Amino acid sequence: MNAAYMDTSWAVAVAFGEAGHEELVERLGKFDGVYACNLLEAEFWSAFAREGVTRDPALLASVHWILPDRPLTPEIARALEAGYLRGADLWHVACALFLAEEPSGLTFLTLDASQGEVARRLGFADEG
Repeated sequence: MNAAYMDTSWAVAVAFGEAGHEELVERLGKFDGVYACNLLEAEFWSAFAREGVTRDPALLASVHWILPDRPLTPEIARALEAGYLRGADLWHVACALFLAEEPSGLTFLTLDASQGEVARRLGFADEG
């Protein structure tokens, strides 16, 4: 299965039509499944509220949600070994590791340079 984990930065850029969003949408279309942790939902709707934009629940309808049923201590430690990340960015990477123990089988979609670098160091796929 050709799958991707999507960080909030990617989802917000697409939703708000930021520069280059057409390419981001095109890349999303190449995946059989797009996954995210439910923290993305809070961050996503917070961005809408900050900008005073009416939210459309359909925007996240195709996301497959990752809901870990245990602490992600091993995944957090593994991510931090690859580089420092702030809490929310670290949680996204840890959730992606929870989803794909072998990162090379999953593309990590982010527009955050630090998070992207850690994902590359962990071996997540670059392209779908």
